Amino acid sequence: METTYKALAMGALAGMRSLSAPALLSRALLDKQNTNLSGTPFRFLQHRYVANTLTGLAATELLGDKLPIAPDRIETPSLLMRAASGAAVGAAVFAGRHKSMAEGAALGAVAAVAATYASFYLRKFLCEKTGIADPVFGALEDVLVVASGLKAAKAYAALYFILKNCRRTHTYGKRLHQR
Repeated sequence: METTYKALAMGALAGMRSLSAPALLSRALLDKQNTNLSGTPFRFLQHRYVANTLTGLAATELLGDKLPIAPDRIETPSLLMRAASGAAVGAAVFAGRHKSMAEGAALGAVAAVAATYASFYLRKFLCEKTGIADPVFGALEDVLVVASGLKAAKAYAALYFILKNCRRTHTYGKRLHQR
């Protein structure tokens, strides 16, 4: 169940900022490598160059969102990018736990699309009701995405690390008991 929540959380982050979720997940995987990703298409997320590139792209997205020429996130190209990003992080989270990548991708994509619409209309509503400029709410959204993304990504990496070590300890204990 925890894997499902992580995929949904990372997918929702992708819906708010499409490149932040993969960047945050990649950064977390640098700290705690997940050997379960070794044979998957997501093994590249554990490489420093990929994490740095994704982080740079995510930072650019955070800045670009504040520009008046930025398209609405619910326009088809933006929505598809967010769904694809959510699918990728959802699948990576599931792959890291030896679960169905297709199920993880579906959960991540659905969460991304839902969060895209929810964050778009919430931000629009807040701007209309408060009179505060849209970039201010955009900056607040950025803080929310980065803070919650760091928590979700690190929790994912920590969970894998703990489970891996519990398995190792359990196996070692069985071997000692058998002697």
